[in-house]
Amino acid sequence: MVLYPEKPRPGDRVAVLSPSAALPAVFPHPFELGLRRLEERYEVRAVEFHTTRRLGSTPRERADDLHAAFADPDIKAILTSIGGDDQVKVLRHLDPELIRANPKPFFGISDNTNLHHFLFGLGIVSYYGGTVMTTLGRGGAMNPHAEESFAAAFLDSGWYDLRPAESFSDLDRDWADPLQLETEPQMLPGTGWQWHGGEQLVEGRLWGGCLEIVDFQLRVGRYLLDDAAYDGCVLVLETSEELPSAQYVGEVLMCLGERGLLERFSGLLMGRPKARALGQADDVAARASYVEAQHEAVLSAMAEYHPDVPVVLDVDLGHTDPQLVVPHGGEVRIDPVARSVSVRY
Repeated sequence: MVLYPEKPRPGDRVAVLSPSAALPAVFPHPFELGLRRLEERYEVRAVEFHTTRRLGSTPRERADDLHAAFADPDIKAILTSIGGDDQVKVLRHLDPELIRANPKPFFGISDNTNLHHFLFGLGIVSYYGGTVMTTLGRGGAMNPHAEESFAAAFLDSGWYDLRPAESFSDLDRDWADPLQLETEPQMLPGTGWQWHGGEQLVEGRLWGGCLEIVDFQLRVGRYLLDDAAYDGCVLVLETSEELPSAQYVGEVLMCLGERGLLERFSGLLMGRPKARALGQADDVAARASYVEAQHEAVLSAMAEYHPDVPVVLDVDLGHTDPQLVVPHGGEVRIDPVARSVSVRY
């Protein structure tokens, strides 16, 4: 059974946690900007917990904050500050029965893929996107496209039509410089989506997240369900600011294929690749080559292991801007003929 937790209402309290890296302690400016926007625009009260701004918190301490947020009846949603790289160590300390008994909307990307998978195993829909320091704390203003998606996912229910971004950015900002928060990031013209594979209408539940963390989960193996649980689901993947090579992306998909999992999914939504890192020279040709190589790796793996399902490339989710929200474990509808993708928040 799939459960969509109730959404917060104006005046409610929402938890803001750092179950991965406590980067608000290092970069307070985008975090505090995000908190202000969260409270002012959505009329909720943000509640920080012990480890939200505390560097070096142990996995158990971060799990304790998650337990406290889920168990508190006055907390109506949980937002993460940012991602990280060791959240998988938190999962062993979580009480599944406590969380199952107190379901709440959970928002996060990147390393928070670990928690999305944990909640999926409990039958709870969560939300991939909407972190405080990226979506809400974006320099200049919230991206209007991302703001629309976040508001729909955070406050409302029902179906929402995803659409290609008119412009995008994959350039990190220097969060140590408060002046960066006063200006809009450099945006590039939108490229639309690329459609490949089957032409059949697909409906299913979303599963996936950051490809590197999906790889963590495959290697650990403790928190995955029986393979049959993924039958008919739609795979959603995106890559991080670590800029993994096309070879690595292809190898992860190969392992999903050899494991027999890739063929169980009824479609793939692949996020727009982040193709440049902070401090890296803006080499247009190099960026284009990186994106093309990743596309080729994805399409090659899908053609080998599951050629008859729709594949949509360059969906604006994950580590690029705008950061659209998708419901992890929630419903998605892909119509290759109409070239449309809809999700139920």
